[in-house]
Amino acid sequence: MKAARSPRATASAACPMASLLQMLMGPWTTYILWVLQRDGPQRFGELKRAIPGISAKVLTERLRRLEGERVITRSYKATIPPQVTYALAERGHDLARVLDSLNEVATRWHAEKEPVGAESGLFTLPAKRGRSPSPCQGSIQNS
Repeated sequence: MKAARSPRATASAACPMASLLQMLMGPWTTYILWVLQRDGPQRFGELKRAIPGISAKVLTERLRRLEGERVITRSYKATIPPQVTYALAERGHDLARVLDSLNEVATRWHAEKEPVGAESGLFTLPAKRGRSPSPCQGSIQNS
């Protein structure tokens, strides 16, 4: 006897948008993609420092999921210590316009008033070394 599929699983399988949104809605997923787009390829420690509040366990889980979905790439170099770098794959770059649009909305809303959660520092990212911070440190810098 076959196990019945849940309506949610059936909807995701039948609707490409539901499947994409389900993947993006995972904890910290969009934030990770945003940092990789904004700062380019990153090592694990750099990503962890760029995303305040994320645990190493959750970051590892999210990176594995994104790699499995072919949204990011993982590059391994057998050095001491090993060097692992994460970057956007072609699918990740497909999301650039979406992330840019979200950044525009976030910047506009931030200018209108202080966003909910700002007091916790949730929306503040440290500037990458060598770059001067933008008026909104979390905005994506277009080169």
